[in-house]
Amino acid sequence: MKGFFVFDIIKSIISILVLIAIVYFLLNFFGYEINKEYFSYSKKQCEQKLQDCTDSLIHKGIDNMECNVNCIEPKLIIKKK
Repeated sequence: MKGFFVFDIIKSIISILVLIAIVYFLLNFFGYEINKEYFSYSKKQCEQKLQDCTDSLIHKGIDNMECNVNCIEPKLIIKKK
């Protein structure tokens, strides 16, 4: 029984990797690319938003807190070449 379970996990991992490769090549074919630097330069902005939110939480309290900690902009992850 354990042999079949390990085989299923390996088969699933290979299927996921093949799917990722197909999506990557389709994006390139249609003129899009994955913005690999997005997470590097957005990290500092996200940390600053979290710091501002923490300061707001300390000063205004939980009930009056106005924070937007949405740090990921999906439109910037995949961009046109």
